[in-house]
Amino acid sequence: MSITLIIIVVTVIISVAAWNNYSLMNRWIMNPYQVASRGQYYRLITSGFLHADWGHLFFNMLSLYFFGGFIEQVFTMLFEGSGGPYLIGFYLVAILVSDIPSFLKHRNDPGYNSLGASGGVSAVIFAAILFRPLTPIYLYFIPIGIPGFIFGALYLAYSYYESRRGAGNVNHDAHFYGALFGVVFMIIVYPEVLPSFFEQIAGWRLF
Repeated sequence: MSITLIIIVVTVIISVAAWNNYSLMNRWIMNPYQVASRGQYYRLITSGFLHADWGHLFFNMLSLYFFGGFIEQVFTMLFEGSGGPYLIGFYLVAILVSDIPSFLKHRNDPGYNSLGASGGVSAVIFAAILFRPLTPIYLYFIPIGIPGFIFGALYLAYSYYESRRGAGNVNHDAHFYGALFGVVFMIIVYPEVLPSFFEQIAGWRLF
């Protein structure tokens, strides 16, 4: 079994367990106030394995399934066969990094909670887009595929706008900063990906 599938299975098990155990959900959810006041920094990671409902869980894990395997292969190529451990490290650090802005913003708000793998999943998706910017990405409400680099630009713009607007229950900061982490990490560990990215999109034509 690939590391990507193992992450998915573990996430599903923990999410379902937390739905049936309020104490587990309460201990592991990302509550910035608890992190700051009680030093419960583990929540910055454990919250990435919790989800609000089946729809939330399904969308994140389906996205991870489609893109995680490719990034696992990339890491295997870059790190001499050690793709699995590097994917785990990359994914966990992405969840951590994507939660930090929310922690800083809401550390004095006892009522704020956040959960979900979106930060880590966004990092994986955007890392994949760097390597394959022309690969179409399909959304359930759009019948045609959108080239990855266009989807990525729209996703970042939307996440940034919604984060500044501060409405709704979605943690857009986690989406935005998780995506940025994925891009920056890949450029640091494999700088050649950047000129390749621009070379590919330079040859793209709408028609």
